Formats: sequence, C-alpha cells, structure tokens
Amino acid sequence: MRLNVAIDGPVGAGKSTVADAVAKRLGILHLDTGAMYRALGLAALRAGIDTGDEEKIVGLCRGLKIAVSYEADGQHTFIENEDVTGLIRTPEVSMAASTVSRYAEVRKEMVRIQQRLAAETDMLVDGRDICTTVLPYAAAKIFLTADQEERARRRYLEMREKGMNDSFENVLAELKKRDEQDMNRPVEPLRRAPDAELVDSTSLTFDETVDAILRIVEAKRNG
Repeated sequence: MRLNVAIDGPVGAGKSTVADAVAKRLGILHLDTGAMYRALGLAALRAGIDTGDEEKIVGLCRGLKIAVSYEADGQHTFIENEDVTGLIRTPEVSMAASTVSRYAEVRKEMVRIQQRLAAETDMLVDGRDICTTVLPYAAAKIFLTADQEERARRRYLEMREKGMNDSFENVLAELKKRDEQDMNRPVEPLRRAPDAELVDSTSLTFDETVDAILRIVEAKRNG
C-alpha cells in the first residue's frame, strides 16, 4: 500500500519547506501542488490573459504542458519544458495562482495529474485541497497553519532574502486578500478536513513543526 501523506494550509504557513523536510525524513517524494497552479498563473501573465477570464484560463490550461521533476535540490516545475521553478514565487504570480485555482475545470485537470502521480509512488502532497479532494484516503492528513501576522512576517523575511522590496504592511494585506480568496472560492475552498490533524506553527520553530508532523505520520502508520 502506498504511503501518501496530505498537507493542507493557507498561504505563508510554510507548507512547501516543511513538507520537503518531512518527505526527506520519511524517504518519500514531495509534490508541491501549489507550484502547478503558480505555473499556470505565470503562463497567463506572460500571455497577457486576464486571470479573471475563466474561459480563456481553462483553454490555456488544457493546451499547456505543465510537468514536475525531482532533482537533488527538490521539485522543479516546468512549462512547455522550460524550468520556471525560480520564477513562480513572486506576489504577482501568487495572486494569479489563487485566481486561476478557483475554476472547476482547472482544478479537475490538476487533480487528475496529482492523483496519478500519488498513485505511482509513495509521496507527500501539499496544497489547498489535498486532504479534502486530491487524497481523501491518505494515510495521514495534516492541516498546517499559523496566525496571519506570523505568516506575513515569514513571507516578508523570505521576500527580503530574495531581494524583493515590499513593506510588511503590503505583504500582510496581500496575505489577507489571498486567504479571503482561497477560503471563499466556489470550487474546493480551503478548509480543514474533519479528520485532518491540526498543526499550528505560530509558536513553533521549523524543526519543531517538522517533528510534530512526523509524529502524526508515524502514529497513523503504526495505528
């Protein structure tokens, strides 16, 4: 039986970095599904397509080749064989990803790819609807979160390290806007699955967060 671990949570909760560390400790692959939506958002911005135009976004998604591969430094995301891993973490792409992820046909296509990948190998998958939609029967399901100010602080520091100049106030405002959009979209909104274990990392260090999730996974495997 495949070991599938599902992690959901809001923007800025540190899902990607925490999930990557957990997957390494477990010796399994890590699929960052958010990167797939970010790739579509980037493609839309490049093509000058209004992300609010559902018909055009769905058409773009159906004709776009989005793929992932695993290198020594983690997951790489590709659009039409171009590695866009380093291009999809800007605030503009984040908001575009949040918008395009609202569309049912886009999510259906992405979920199909994600479920196929998870069925092929032991894998940790993180995103917004993994516990509820993509892997509802995962061996372990976790909802990773932190309060908004702490998530905004982490995102602000991360952006500063990458040379992105923005104020904390703007980062917090964008995070609140993203939360509102993710939690209130009509298709598969962000929510905690009833059987997902809550991990609130507001007052936890990175290593403490990783250890908390590993304890949950081990308990589920041994239970």
